[in-house]
Amino acid sequence: MNNIVDKIESLPPLPKTIKEIEEFRKKPQKESYELLEIIEKDPLIISTLLKVSNSAMFGFRSKVETPSRAISLLGVNFTISIAIGGTVQNLLTTSLEPYGITTDHFLKASNIATSLENLWLKSVDYDLKEELILPTLLQETGKFVISDIILNQGKAKEFAEKIQNADDISDVEKEYTGYTTAEVTAKIFKHWKLSNNLISSIEFVDKVAKAPDDYKSKAQILDVIRTACDIREPLNDKFIQLAIQKSSRYGLNTKALEKAIESLQDKLLEEN
Repeated sequence: MNNIVDKIESLPPLPKTIKEIEEFRKKPQKESYELLEIIEKDPLIISTLLKVSNSAMFGFRSKVETPSRAISLLGVNFTISIAIGGTVQNLLTTSLEPYGITTDHFLKASNIATSLENLWLKSVDYDLKEELILPTLLQETGKFVISDIILNQGKAKEFAEKIQNADDISDVEKEYTGYTTAEVTAKIFKHWKLSNNLISSIEFVDKVAKAPDDYKSKAQILDVIRTACDIREPLNDKFIQLAIQKSSRYGLNTKALEKAIESLQDKLLEEN
């Protein structure tokens, strides 16, 4: 367990640009030109933003060639999520071999999860949709730290075999490291002094019953999305059924979830 804490405390600090974006994110009124002024200082963020904007998942009619057009099309909150998410994932470069996936596979699963969140919640609660974009995109971040610990223990193959048939990867993570991805992710973001809303929404995903009232429904939604978009095989029939069962048990809008999953599956088929 100390290995996890030591690893988190040794992480490099967030770039100045991300700290500025975090300050901007806290403003009640967010002007897109202010966000543009911040991200234009960071070529990596611009590159990530344009790459995501031009992906088949969005299907914009013409190529997005400038960050200002990307912000206009994606919206301020989604742009913030891409900027922070891309930077965080570039700081954490450990191999994900213990999970049996590549970093590209991980990024694709994260983007699928964000798309599902958008499709599901836009018809349920727009404000909640906007609030949960970033937690959805980043909630699996802790897997990079856990993967590093497993690799250092020389147990990558053993761990990978165990998670193959597990319904919930977090049970195996707990067994090997004492922590789940959600708990590690929350600790990472506490270390980086990111917003309490981001931290608390993610921290209780594996222990929804213990979540404070203000964060219970957020943790439930993140748990459902994480289940449906399991990094091993996002939107696999088995994981979809588990997610629908959880949604129903939590009393969430399961009909809207099923419709969102169907719509996203159609989009992914078109992309392929």
